[in-house]
Amino acid sequence: MKTFIVRTITGILFVAVMLTCFLRPLTMVMIFSLITGAAIWEFTGLVNNRENVSINRFICTASGVFLFVAIAGYCWGIVTASVFIPYLLTVVYLFISELYTGSKDPIHDWAYSMMSQMYIALPLACINVLAFRTVITTGDVVYNMLLPLSIFVFLWMNDTGAYLTGSLIGRHKLFPRISPGKTWEGSIGGGVLVLIVAALIAMIDHSHWLIDIGLATTDTALSTPEWLGLGLTVVFFGTWGDLVESLFKRTLGIKDSGNVLPGHGGMLDRFDSSLMALPAAVIYVYTITLAGV
Repeated sequence: MKTFIVRTITGILFVAVMLTCFLRPLTMVMIFSLITGAAIWEFTGLVNNRENVSINRFICTASGVFLFVAIAGYCWGIVTASVFIPYLLTVVYLFISELYTGSKDPIHDWAYSMMSQMYIALPLACINVLAFRTVITTGDVVYNMLLPLSIFVFLWMNDTGAYLTGSLIGRHKLFPRISPGKTWEGSIGGGVLVLIVAALIAMIDHSHWLIDIGLATTDTALSTPEWLGLGLTVVFFGTWGDLVESLFKRTLGIKDSGNVLPGHGGMLDRFDSSLMALPAAVIYVYTITLAGV
């Protein structure tokens, strides 16, 4: 009972922070910078426990946070592309430094260092691409909270629908080698719930309600079918993201990636689905945007 209460309180606080952080662009950037740093620090700590692996946790974490902030500033229109030069120098440093560390397996060190950037920092930074849009006619950059927020709403609804449906009628295993608890029935149930929620979000978007109350300066320009397509994209890639992290943990022989969130595990446990869903959402949105030009 105590575990359930702790898990519930943590879950409520987590959702509250996630929902409110999107209200203002600066808050969103600050919160997700912290999330990026915490996730990379957690990841580097886990891989450093492997034999003959010793990567620089501080440099990897600082680089990932810098990349997130740099992409945020670039998408926001407040810095130029030259902001990425320090990050590129850091990447070069991570390679060259292995010449002097005397590591027994520098290839693993390089691989895990780059994985911290490609698997965590870059995918999370994609949220800025969704949040900030340039108005073609004026060149102004505007912030819209609905698109990035919707990704997490879809992921939460997918998890909820999959859990409820899987618990009730789940029979056929989705990926027993990696995640024995997931079922095809649960995945379908999660997808159906996401489609319902996507239709509701489309109604909110088209009503211009967020613009009227000052939480957005423009709509997303997505039609209802496009919102439904975005929802399905998040369902598929969010599920793969969950499975990728499950494979990561199975390889390391651990149950949770950490304990920073009582009752919910670590940062990677909470954001595993988004690490695949956010880049996929960016590709989807830009694909339909270009197709409509």
